[in-house]
Amino acid sequence: MAQEESARDKPLYMISVAAELTGMHPQTLRVYEQKGLVTPGRSRGNTRLYSQSDIDRLNLIARLTDEGINLAGVVRILDMSERAVERDAQIDELRARVRQLEDEVHEFRMRERITALAPYEGAGPEQVMRKLLGSSQDE
Repeated sequence: MAQEESARDKPLYMISVAAELTGMHPQTLRVYEQKGLVTPGRSRGNTRLYSQSDIDRLNLIARLTDEGINLAGVVRILDMSERAVERDAQIDELRARVRQLEDEVHEFRMRERITALAPYEGAGPEQVMRKLLGSSQDE
């Protein structure tokens, strides 16, 4: 998944191609960059290069503005969306950690049970069984 994500973030498209792919005017892309809505990469010659992630983001911006949402609203929606993605990743990490801890607790309990089943030094079979069963017959 990390490889797929990095491939999507690789700057590939010049502004003319990005404009064509999104149906936007190149000047609109420049304005969106100035407003911080998109941050294209740059070539050695300082040419803007847009990644597939940038294209997807621009298409989302276009859909939102077509629905009548102004750029301030778009900024808030994009921010909330990014925060939700980050929280989802944190939740996935926490779930994995909980599973790991549950496995460790299970292993610990199994070891306790196994240790409890080990014969006690100097005890006969009847005493071991009474101890394991929690019986008070030896009182």
